[in-house]
Amino acid sequence: MTTTRHRVHFTDSADMGAVESNSVNLVVTSPPYPMVEMWDDLFCSQNADIKAALSQGKGMQAFEMMHRKLDQVWQETYRILAPGSFACINIGDATRTVDGVFQLYPNHARILTAMVNLGFSPMPLILWRKQTNAPNKFMGSGMLPAGAYVTLEHEYVLILRKGDKRQFKSAGEKENRRQSALFWEERNQWFSDVWFDLKGTVQKLEDKAVRKRSGSFPFSLPYRLINMFSVKQDIVVDPFLGLGTTTLAAMAAGRNSLGFEVDPGFWEPISQRIERSKPLLNQEILQRLERHQAFVKTRRQEKKTFKHFNDTHGFEVVTNQERFLHLDGVQSITRDLEQRAFQVEYTPFPEPEPDLFTQV
Repeated sequence: MTTTRHRVHFTDSADMGAVESNSVNLVVTSPPYPMVEMWDDLFCSQNADIKAALSQGKGMQAFEMMHRKLDQVWQETYRILAPGSFACINIGDATRTVDGVFQLYPNHARILTAMVNLGFSPMPLILWRKQTNAPNKFMGSGMLPAGAYVTLEHEYVLILRKGDKRQFKSAGEKENRRQSALFWEERNQWFSDVWFDLKGTVQKLEDKAVRKRSGSFPFSLPYRLINMFSVKQDIVVDPFLGLGTTTLAAMAAGRNSLGFEVDPGFWEPISQRIERSKPLLNQEILQRLERHQAFVKTRRQEKKTFKHFNDTHGFEVVTNQERFLHLDGVQSITRDLEQRAFQVEYTPFPEPEPDLFTQV
């Protein structure tokens, strides 16, 4: 029976010494955003000089010091990633008035520069166009020119690779890669440089302190990235785990994972969320299959033919590379309290769960 293992470490993200060098296949994360006020306390608690700079109206100085804390995490990220592996970082820029001066703080550019200086190769990035109900597309002086500024309605997913292209040499590695394939239509949508269809996530948490620090991205974001840039049984690391969304996505994708979170107050919300996640994870997997079946139906209505067939799931596919694609279902999730870990066992075929409204 196929299994994966997922562990949570409560330590500073800059200290991932428990992870061997060159042993991780993918990093997917969203760090605290420098110069976004909800993260001020976290950065200030790590460096008193940041608080002093903010209080003195030195915005760019505070911005740089915040990023120097993140730089330590990116150094560890480079160390733990195996050659040919990727780091995917979801980050938004910040706008803020400091000492009466309003300006943009370009977080994505600062992180991209730091990662390239470490030796990463930058790949084309993704713009995540966040859906909003805001009626106004401008701020500042209203209808009068020369004093307004545009609103930020997108975030970035930076994509960086360590070293040259990953190699799959043995027969077993090649077979596992084939089973980890994407659908043709998924490839076309997911590998676009602008994502319009992801919605932000609102977290319902009892602990107000934990809720204040929660900035989780939607499940679909790490789930897509994990399927795009890793294969089954790979190790996925999130240095800023938060509520464990990356862990859940890794479980659904059949990958192993490690998560690092500085605040131990997140353990219970993470644990409870994961323990009741089986129905929703299977629903996500089934929806991938259902979307493909809908695609097949539409393509046939358009009088387009298929040359290939996926025997495992019993439907037509566009390319030869999809013939061996295999989506497993989650059979069970077991918690190991002592190790702060979870083990997931899989069934060859995902099945509908009776409670598809369980919230994770």
